[in-house]
Amino acid sequence: GSGTMGRGIVQVFAQCGVRTLVFDAKPGAAQAAKDSIAQSLGKLAEKGRLQPADVTATLGRIEVVGALEDLKPAHVVVEAIIESLEPKRELFRALEGVVREDCILASNTSSLSVTAMAAGCKKPSRIAGYHYFNPVPVMKVVEVVAGELTEPWVMDALVALAKRYGHTPVRCKDTPGFVVNHAGRGYIPESLRALVEGVADFATIDRILVDAAGFRLGPFGLMDLVGLDVNQSVHKSLFEQYFNEPKYRPSYLLEPRVAAGLLGRKSGRGWYVYGKDGTAEKVPEQPVPQAKPGPVWVAANAGPLKELLQKLGATVEAGAKPSADAILFTAPIGQDATTTALQLEIDPTRTVAVDPLFGFSKRRRLMTTPITRAEVRDAAHALLASDKVPVSVIHDSPGSIAQRVVAHIVNVGCDIVQQRIASPADLDAAVMLGLGYPRGP
Repeated sequence: GSGTMGRGIVQVFAQCGVRTLVFDAKPGAAQAAKDSIAQSLGKLAEKGRLQPADVTATLGRIEVVGALEDLKPAHVVVEAIIESLEPKRELFRALEGVVREDCILASNTSSLSVTAMAAGCKKPSRIAGYHYFNPVPVMKVVEVVAGELTEPWVMDALVALAKRYGHTPVRCKDTPGFVVNHAGRGYIPESLRALVEGVADFATIDRILVDAAGFRLGPFGLMDLVGLDVNQSVHKSLFEQYFNEPKYRPSYLLEPRVAAGLLGRKSGRGWYVYGKDGTAEKVPEQPVPQAKPGPVWVAANAGPLKELLQKLGATVEAGAKPSADAILFTAPIGQDATTTALQLEIDPTRTVAVDPLFGFSKRRRLMTTPITRAEVRDAAHALLASDKVPVSVIHDSPGSIAQRVVAHIVNVGCDIVQQRIASPADLDAAVMLGLGYPRGP
């Protein structure tokens, strides 16, 4: 297969010095793939990122072949055809009659069972998954997937080969979603739950997770990029494959949006509205209130928050009990503002909570109880924004936004490791390289 993924795989093989045979059942497709690679490499040479001699050498290693039988000398065959089980099975069965006994047969499948793919073959022990990410030359991670019958030497060889062309190989078991798509079940689903619960609007959730938690793209912007229809399909598929495991439950919010054609960037509107140049229209932030805070009281276990409020010029009360006029600041971990107020035996109508996770330097997250008075909320907002650091005001929730989303990512990651699907180190590498997270679970 020499489509988008196939040509990327061909390019990285050829660039690392490997003789690369390219076959596609569609006439002319393999040559078109080589021409496309030549164009891409030529642009890199024009920018000075490659030497012209290297481009010539790379293209010289790419050999377009006209029949499956021409793959006879191969040590490894990587298939990148249609993402459907039966065509892949048929291809592997056909290849068994062409290649030699010790040739590895690898599939670039993103979602199909490698074990099921190998089941119809005479020698399933030499078949493994080899899942790349698009664009292959840029996304420097590849999942090396062991089926139930895959022999260790096959995995070792594919790992060594990946290192040769500069990718980070991630070993994993043949389970739904492998590692990257499985680990990704934390970020978007938990953000959708927070939206359903009315904790914050979608744009506020995106801002918090990008500015405070350090993600490159917010979950709703990410859904728009991938497509809401694709997201919903993947969510439903993994939920079903894990036999309705609650932590993978899809959200009902996506179905009506998909039905309405709000698919994201490709339709011009998803969660955000996109202009002709593909840029999302900005969603206005909450304006900073024109309010002057009076005295504040800070919970005893919130030392860093107390230091911040003092730097902002607040009059911070001393003592265990607040005065009747003070704004009551807390910094709970894992709890909501209401529970915190009740445990501290302070007035929930004057209580606000500031999320301490990830610090206070980039975006501050202010959480109210259901009965926090409006003038208290506005005064706390004005104080926290007085040095021009943006503030997001959200409704009450255990763990605020950043805490609960990151906790869910960590929980899913721990589950992956506990099931021995991947090692902690491989999981972290896969998530950071494949999903662009600031840290692995």
